[in-house]
Amino acid sequence: MDKKTIDKKSIESMFVAGTHFGLGRSRRHPTVTPFIFGTKNSTDIFDLEKTSETFEKAKAIVASLAKESKTIFFVGGKKEASSAIKNAAMSINMPYVDGRWIGGTLSNFGQIRKRIDRYEKLVSDREKGELSKYTKRERMLIDKEIASLEKMFYGIVSLKKMPDVMFIIDPRREKNAVKEAIDMNIPVIALAGSDCDIRKVTYPIVGNDASKASIGFFLNEIVKSYHV
Repeated sequence: MDKKTIDKKSIESMFVAGTHFGLGRSRRHPTVTPFIFGTKNSTDIFDLEKTSETFEKAKAIVASLAKESKTIFFVGGKKEASSAIKNAAMSINMPYVDGRWIGGTLSNFGQIRKRIDRYEKLVSDREKGELSKYTKRERMLIDKEIASLEKMFYGIVSLKKMPDVMFIIDPRREKNAVKEAIDMNIPVIALAGSDCDIRKVTYPIVGNDASKASIGFFLNEIVKSYHV
């Protein structure tokens, strides 16, 4: 099977997943203009040949990271992405944020890590029955603290050091995560829709970042690349 056949099949798969749909033309960021094939009913349509080129580059990077057991930090908190982000990250044992980005997760990692350590200790103490020495009210307060810490940090418990790369769905929405990554010199791979400024992303995948089908397609392929 030659490269042209592979590319054609990949593009057909992307088309079926609806990855070619952008947003309304009025919302287009100028940096994505080279990736626009045309406009239909005021909606931008991506050139999937160009999307395929950016995606193949991203997959190659992920495959190389896997060979070196590097850490990929997945981020995608909007409702269309959260479930797929969590499932993709967990399938390859990587940290993730599938809800609100906590400021300082990267830029103030030392303090964030202390709060995660606190969460892990409380959970461990509860499992060992060591909380029995506290009053009922004190145990109730500890349970509330555990629940609060779990909601914020459960996905990044495994993040013991700075990640080697970020994988972000919708860098416009996750602008704070992107900024922290840039400030910490962490490369960013991102699925970026037509309203995104792709100059802020190291390796942009220009495509539909607004539908579950499209997001799921890209994440599934990224996970496959990690296993290659």
